[in-house]
Amino acid sequence: MSDILHTSRSRPLKSMLAAAGLALALAGAPAVAQQATQPTATHLAVAREVVVASGLSRSFESMVPQFMEQMKSNLLTTRPEIGKDLTEVLGRLKPEFDGQREDILNAAARIFASRLSEPELKDVAAFYKSASGQKYVAAQPPVMDELFGQMQAWSQRLSEFMIGRVRAEMKKKGVEL
Repeated sequence: MSDILHTSRSRPLKSMLAAAGLALALAGAPAVAQQATQPTATHLAVAREVVVASGLSRSFESMVPQFMEQMKSNLLTTRPEIGKDLTEVLGRLKPEFDGQREDILNAAARIFASRLSEPELKDVAAFYKSASGQKYVAAQPPVMDELFGQMQAWSQRLSEFMIGRVRAEMKKKGVEL
């Protein structure tokens, strides 16, 4: 299944990476509005609303079909004779697999609820429901596409710059790299 990460600039991959990055950022961020107790059901509901309204949930939508396609491709490579049965089984299991997406949506809601109060989340949800918020959400995929390309070029330039600077400073100390 690790082959799924080797697709060339696919939107689902970038969405997954963006979601993973956001989840890591939230997990590592200071707990500005850390809750001492478990969030209430309404607090979690508002947090989940933010996850959906912000477009973050889009990042998870392609994972099940993508994993299913990769699984099918891998299995049919070695066992082409099972194609018809495999297609039927995957089709029958898809609703069950789709249900697994709820786990990550709920996890994202819990993370937001642990970082933001219910009133803050209501403010965030209101923004995402506004015309500007909806425009922001709609702009995310093309912005991420463009940013992904920019990040590749930037990271290459940064790497070359850092290596050059370290070499120059080490040369001052009489060390050739």
